Amino acid sequence: MPAPPLPQPISPPVGERTEYGLSTVGANGRLNDRSVLRRLGWRAGTRLDVREDHGLVVVRADPRAAFRVSGQGFLLLPATLRRWCRLADGDRVLLVADPEAAWLVIHPPASVAAMVTAAHTRVWGGEVR
Repeated sequence: MPAPPLPQPISPPVGERTEYGLSTVGANGRLNDRSVLRRLGWRAGTRLDVREDHGLVVVRADPRAAFRVSGQGFLLLPATLRRWCRLADGDRVLLVADPEAAWLVIHPPASVAAMVTAAHTRVWGGEVR
């Protein structure tokens, strides 16, 4: 059975400037890890455009956006978006950020599982080049 296709990044990985983190989705969609937000320079009150794209959560700073970093410095994912991406309280997510471009991509468990499955299939399936 072929592995599911990998999600396409919004830009190619850049190496040194790409930041990674892991977070738990807490109550009300709160991402419990604030370190990636700090590296992006997003402080309490920063307005954010938060949207779903191919099963991923894509976040960009936008002064006209409706969502904000909470007063305590947390990112709160809207309930509708959590349902679209099948995120539940307690789920662990992969955070991938580019501070220079000021974007964050949140990979739900299904996305991480698809990437791991594809990598393992290449390695154990004899497709390593």
